[in-house]
Amino acid sequence: MLKGFKNFILKGNVVDMAVGVVIGVAFGSVVTAMVKDLITPLIGVFGGTPDFSAFYFTIHGSKFMIGEFINSLISFLTISAVIYFTVVVPMNKIAKKMEEGKSVDPTEKTCPECLSLIPIKAKRCKYCTAVIDKKI
Repeated sequence: MLKGFKNFILKGNVVDMAVGVVIGVAFGSVVTAMVKDLITPLIGVFGGTPDFSAFYFTIHGSKFMIGEFINSLISFLTISAVIYFTVVVPMNKIAKKMEEGKSVDPTEKTCPECLSLIPIKAKRCKYCTAVIDKKI
């Protein structure tokens, strides 16, 4: 039984997933701090105090504290926007370049004959041996 557990834990995908979770938590704390310490004060500059924790309404003597919900919603939307514009958009641009066969690395160029990536200073393609024009 313990041998099976050991094999399960030592599989590559479990270890990779654990590393991904740890990195995700660390990245999440960085993004949360950036939103809390940089983005939220910017919202305060344009819209007043960005703290809604004291907001509430009362129905038949019951107090509904909606301020914390509003704070959490604004925080979620802000964190989502920061992640989208700082991670998703740049990664999508890189993925699109890679799909089109364009070099993401500025030290490479595309061979006009076989469309392989070769060093930018190459005069001949290492894959198809085509002579490369300097204009590329």
